[in-house]
Amino acid sequence: MSGYIGEITALLFLAFALGLDAFSVSLGLGMQRLRLKRIALIGMIIGVFHIMMPFIGIVSGKLISEQIGHLTTVVGGLLLIGIGAQMFFSAFSDQIKIIQPIGTGLFLLALSLSMDSFSVGLSLGISGVKTAFALILFGMLSAVLSWIGMLIGKKVHGYLGVYSELLGGSILIAFGMRLLFG
Repeated sequence: MSGYIGEITALLFLAFALGLDAFSVSLGLGMQRLRLKRIALIGMIIGVFHIMMPFIGIVSGKLISEQIGHLTTVVGGLLLIGIGAQMFFSAFSDQIKIIQPIGTGLFLLALSLSMDSFSVGLSLGISGVKTAFALILFGMLSAVLSWIGMLIGKKVHGYLGVYSELLGGSILIAFGMRLLFG
């Protein structure tokens, strides 16, 4: 019984740690004047990716080396820096944003946020943890933390006005740099 509780506790902490990435980035996203429907959709997509990527990691863990797991972190970091830089510099111009959290931009964002989940999936496959429970927990917690982050970001945008895009872009860039140089 205590082993089971210990496993659940460890999975909760791991899911929370993975979800904090989504929370941090979602703070920046929330400053883009997103509607509540868009916030709900973004959180759901991020949650789904936080289920898919560790699953792919678990399935492919036996086929690939740890080097590829490191490469996914680099790709995720570069994507976040690119999205953050575009958001940061768009605050200085009235041009249409290149990357927005809709369509392909949303999937790129969710993919970059869930790259670390892929690496976690590689190790989960070896540990023999209850896979379905872990994946659902990762997805749910990431979605909830994304929603919280975007709602806080939306509130902060009202106080910061145009500077909120600068702050939001800076958060994304900083998080991407942390992934790269971490």
